[in-house]
Amino acid sequence: MNRTTDRRPEAVNRKPQVGMRPKGSKATGTPFQSVLPPSGFRFPVSWFASLALAFCLLVSGAGLLAAGEESNDKQIPAHPKEIAYPALDYQPPQAKEYRQVLDNGVVAFMVEDHNLPLINISLTIRSGAYLDPQGKEGLARMVGSVLRSGGTLKWSAEEFDEEADFLATNIFSFGGSTASGATLNTLAENLDQSLKMFFEMLRRPAFQEDRAELYKSQQLQQMERRNDRTSSIESREWGRLLRGSDHFTNRQPTKASIESITAEDLNAFHRQYYHPGNFILAISGDFESADLKQKLEAAFKDWPAGEKSPPVPDFDHTPQPGLYLVHKPDVNQGRISLGHLGIRRGNPDRFAIDMMNDVLGGSGFTSRITNRVRSDEGLAYSAGSRFTVGLHYPGQFRASFQSKSSTCAQAAQIILEEIGRIRSEKVSQEELDTVKTATIEVFPRRFSSAAAVAGTFANDELTERDPDYWQTYRDKVRAVSIEDVLRVARQYLDPDKLVILAVGNVDDMQAGHPDRPQYSFSKLPGGSRPATIPLPDPMTMKYPQQ
Repeated sequence: MNRTTDRRPEAVNRKPQVGMRPKGSKATGTPFQSVLPPSGFRFPVSWFASLALAFCLLVSGAGLLAAGEESNDKQIPAHPKEIAYPALDYQPPQAKEYRQVLDNGVVAFMVEDHNLPLINISLTIRSGAYLDPQGKEGLARMVGSVLRSGGTLKWSAEEFDEEADFLATNIFSFGGSTASGATLNTLAENLDQSLKMFFEMLRRPAFQEDRAELYKSQQLQQMERRNDRTSSIESREWGRLLRGSDHFTNRQPTKASIESITAEDLNAFHRQYYHPGNFILAISGDFESADLKQKLEAAFKDWPAGEKSPPVPDFDHTPQPGLYLVHKPDVNQGRISLGHLGIRRGNPDRFAIDMMNDVLGGSGFTSRITNRVRSDEGLAYSAGSRFTVGLHYPGQFRASFQSKSSTCAQAAQIILEEIGRIRSEKVSQEELDTVKTATIEVFPRRFSSAAAVAGTFANDELTERDPDYWQTYRDKVRAVSIEDVLRVARQYLDPDKLVILAVGNVDDMQAGHPDRPQYSFSKLPGGSRPATIPLPDPMTMKYPQQ
């Protein structure tokens, strides 16, 4: 979009500061000559009096400080652990305080914050890769990306970019796995024009051909590197082992599926899923809620709501315990994951499981796995565990680390020992108090900003979380006992169901460390008959037959 006038602010004329040499002039004399008083100048008597007074104050202040230090010696604790803090008195906000329902039924959480003249709008869309048609894997993510980059029916892609830059407005869109979204960040004074652009993008995208082709080219380049990093290989194969190859989370885009996506595919997907019936808004910043609500309702006017997207599917797969190896000979470190399926939301033991896993490996340097694998043995930079809660399908328990190929077996054995220990003996009261206190003390961070408050409640709306969840969260953490931790460890950690995945130089990992022959892959569960997973063709995702 051509601009007939230059709207940039005019340059401000600045005078050189005292002691500064004008640009381009030659330096003469000493470096400090320009800031010294002229020859023959005498400081006034009052100046010497002020200096003497300052010196007296400095001496007397030092004496008072020394006296204060002597009197406070008995009050300073000998160790930081002995410092007593007042009880944290914090009440979390409630969703109903910010929840607004627009005329067309769209729910918006509006949290005002007048500290800065900025407004942030985050839109969550019930759409994602789980809706990809067979043979069109990658469509949902492409719609989510080219929605922003591909222009609109009113503005070409280039004009849209220029207008957003001129307004200093950031507009972004994306496609995810179980949800997609778009965001708008703008100055409050530019909200009206920015909203017009935002809704034009959402409602009438053009999916400009050259931008769509650029996206395809970028995706194909990324596909070529699918087998380059052990982290991406581990993540991909771990998902296949736990949820099966047929679940949507493991249906990978291919060269054929990306190249088959047409403009009509993009438009049809957009028409079906990108409508107010699938929208939830989280808004924070410098606005008046009543005024912004009117603006949003005007923007949504005459846009049919449509039907909500179908639910995210579960999977029908039972993971097979054992040791699985992926050979990548060009690396000197291995990645190991050990775990099995976890729980779903609503499980009554959820908080006890959280505390149990924090003691085991989820709380960083205070956890047992981190202390033994990293701090005590020095086998890995990071090692720990997660016990996730699934919403649409079961979550997972997963302990993982990265170590030198020769010490992978030893680190894996340590994790197995810690799993066995937390299932066989009670944790100490100090360990449990540490993880409970940490969880409770960091709780306010979930609502540390207006954007965090709006985003949290919008996500709760999307996932239909119990409105009282955050109000009772800390009480449920406090209620966890040592006996609860032992009970859930025995019930939800099952060594007989462990899937163990190792990615790296298999020959070196199996050879082990010459000075530690007691640690071996053959001694791990399933190690006597490990299964080998070959690397697939990165463009077709077809695995070689073994």
